[in-house]
Amino acid sequence: MKTKITLVLTAVSLAVLFSGCGKVPQSELEAANAAIEQAKAIGADVYVPADFVALQDSMRAVTEHVEVKKGKLFASYGTEKNQLVEITGMAAATQEKAESRKQEVKLEIETVQAEVASILAQNAELLAQAPKGKEGVAAQEAIRSENSLIETSVAEVETLVASNDLLTALDKAKAAREKSLAINTELNEVIAKYSLASKR
Repeated sequence: MKTKITLVLTAVSLAVLFSGCGKVPQSELEAANAAIEQAKAIGADVYVPADFVALQDSMRAVTEHVEVKKGKLFASYGTEKNQLVEITGMAAATQEKAESRKQEVKLEIETVQAEVASILAQNAELLAQAPKGKEGVAAQEAIRSENSLIETSVAEVETLVASNDLLTALDKAKAAREKSLAINTELNEVIAKYSLASKR
């Protein structure tokens, strides 16, 4: 009788042990997936793409292991549970990194926009000093037209920032800076040549 009770208790203990080990870590899977989705929602795939890809790869690997073990009779998911908890933590860290990168991009946009505004102001002053001859008037009109396009780009940058399209905004701001610098260089060269010719 004692042996039968011992066998029953052993069988129950094993059943409890295997059912505990063999249960698919559904809550951990859901938590990890939710954390990854949240990271994507704030733009981690755009602002820290390498980190986000690593996160997805880790999740894919764990999910594949879980799927393989589902077909086994006495599967244990202890390792996968720990990995899923780690992935959830990685996702949170990736979110923070993405937010930090977004702030960096915003600051860079502000800096570039300020530079463009300063260069445009310089260009307006230089334009007033530029030669006024027949060719000079045509060149000034062309520059005024280009300045107008740059000002339009600056306004578009603000719209892009407002819509949270920060990387596109940064690219457009940098392009506006390059164009305004090119005009600045051109005006300085023309004025220098005109000044030199006047002294002869």
